[in-house]
Amino acid sequence: MEQVADRYRRLAAAMTDRIDAVPDDAWGRRTPCDEWTARELVGHLLDVHGRFESLVGRELVSHPPVDDDPAAAWAAVRDQMQADLDDPAKVGEEYVGRFGRSTFGQAVDGFVCFDLVVHGWDLAHATGLDETMDPQEVERSQAMVDAMGETMLENGVIRAPVEPAQDASAQDRLLCALGRDPQSRS
Repeated sequence: MEQVADRYRRLAAAMTDRIDAVPDDAWGRRTPCDEWTARELVGHLLDVHGRFESLVGRELVSHPPVDDDPAAAWAAVRDQMQADLDDPAKVGEEYVGRFGRSTFGQAVDGFVCFDLVVHGWDLAHATGLDETMDPQEVERSQAMVDAMGETMLENGVIRAPVEPAQDASAQDRLLCALGRDPQSRS
């Protein structure tokens, strides 16, 4: 079974590739998350990383402003998260949250990695990049939505589901379950 440090490394590398490939003139495009542009979506990713670091009393590393350099801001925060996940003491650090006692590593695996999968598609969709999601991650994310969909919807993590096409792929079914229309253009 893949360890959270390895899973994060793989998903963060895919996000890095997408961020690095965003054309300069595409950073202001709207994403499927109506309230965010591509640049603001990267800011959201940094905020999420910060929230999870704060669960165990850590702050985000200093980084360039997303408005100035989204790729450099992402790289700094990604590297901090990776270093923390590679450190056995930090990855295993416990906290008590909404769902009871957990560890930093479990929280990152359950939510931050999910965010990288979903928002990787959002960024690609908004900026004209390859939208293909890892089939293994599609399956894993679908299982999470199936198990926690109502809670995720109530907490604003996902929007109301969209009806998928009858012949929709597993990826498109997941996106519809998350309230995204994979056929729309941003």
